[in-house]
This record gives sequence, C-alpha cells and structure tokens, in this order.
Amino acid sequence: MKWLDALFGRPRVPASRLDALFAISTARVTLEANLGLRWDERAAVVLRGVESSYYEGAERELDQLLGIALKETGTASTRQRDAQGFEWLVLRDEELEDVVAAAHMVGQTLQAHGFLDRLLAALFAFRGADDRVVYWVYNYKRGTFYPFAPRDGRARDNALELRLAAVMKAEMPIEPATERWYALWDPPL
Repeated sequence: MKWLDALFGRPRVPASRLDALFAISTARVTLEANLGLRWDERAAVVLRGVESSYYEGAERELDQLLGIALKETGTASTRQRDAQGFEWLVLRDEELEDVVAAAHMVGQTLQAHGFLDRLLAALFAFRGADDRVVYWVYNYKRGTFYPFAPRDGRARDNALELRLAAVMKAEMPIEPATERWYALWDPPL
C-alpha cells in the first residue's frame, strides 16, 4: 500500500497517532476533578466524503463493523451531512470509552482501505458546571487534541481554551500550534 500512497499523494498516518485517541479516556478523571467538565455523552467523527466505488466499499465495511460493535456497547449512531459536504458520524453513549473505541475503529477501518486522509477529526462534548459545552477535538492527522470553547455568536473563549490546554498537556497530547486549533461551528451533536 505504501507505493499507492506515494503515487496518489496520500499521507501515511502511523498507527500510534490513531492510538493517541485513547488518551481522552484516561484524561476524563482530570477533566472532571480539576476542571469541572463532565462527559456529555455525545461525540462525532468528521469525514470528508469522496465519490468512488472503492470508498463506498470501505463505508459498507465500516457500517457493518460499527453495527456489530455498537450493538454490543449500546452506543447509538447516526450519519449526517452538513452544508459544507462533510459527513458526521454522531455517537451517543453514557460510556466515554465505548465512544472512543468506536472512533478508533473508524480510523482503523479507513486506514486499512487507504482512506485515512478522509478522516478529519473526532469531537467529544463535555459540559461545565455553568452548563456550557466545551469540545475536545482530536486531529487524526496530527494525533493531538485541542479544546474548542464556543460562545454565543460564533465567538470563542480563547482564554478558557488556553487554560484547558495548559492543565491537560500532562494528560493527553495537546496540539502545540494554536493556529491549528480549528473551530468546528455548529456540530450536529
């Protein structure tokens, strides 16, 4: 597969970057205890679609695998396409670990079919004591997390994002380049 990746200009993402996704499961304790952020039982994986029969085959396999895995864990899932054409696989479960495992399975399946470059991010919702939602975004290509704290009117709470990242950098891989902390407005969670 390496020569196909080189031929088509697809970046190879090491499996270790996929595995970094599990850091949020263990970081949950610190998020709750030190930052007052509790798991809000919803997450999403964002994909950039592609029109090809090979990709459709990968999607079918992914749907079959997710169907089996999600049935065992009780995780609910839906697919939605947004106005920009991105596909969102929305996951809901009381157990953060089940959602993280499902997001990891998506990455592994797409990687096995050579479509890891279509996998953009995983978004995990947490809620603060003030009932405000803060998202932890996992960038699959970089294997890092960053906080996204939206405010009303398409504004971000940059101070809160920086504080959250500073506290959590010992717990999970935080994206060091803040210019790569992309806003994901209006996720269909």
